[in-house]
Amino acid sequence: MKFEMTENGFETETSFGKLQISANDDCGFRPYQLLVSSLAVCSGGVLRKILERKRLPADHISIEVKEVYRNEEIANRVEKIHLHFLIKREKIEDVQMDKILELTKKNCSMHQSVIDSIEIIETYEFVN
Repeated sequence: MKFEMTENGFETETSFGKLQISANDDCGFRPYQLLVSSLAVCSGGVLRKILERKRLPADHISIEVKEVYRNEEIANRVEKIHLHFLIKREKIEDVQMDKILELTKKNCSMHQSVIDSIEIIETYEFVN
């Protein structure tokens, strides 16, 4: 990837189009939003694969970012992210889901990349 400076930040050309990144909300994605998005979607993708491998496929998964804590005293560093998975499927036993979420954390490359830097909380609920 190559990033070019613009009037309001930076941009890169991807096979899906132009990605604009800026500290200004009106001019592109904020860097922390991309970090949170990467963690959420990587975790969701891994969760989906694990459920499929265990023959417990989800009809649909939504991910809500319930909290992002940024420490203003240390350059607005992201210190905590709470991801909440809304899973459409028949209920799975809590013990089984706890193990599945542990496997998700273990196999998500984004989670493993920030494991010693950012506290990531993952919760879930089953929806109809």
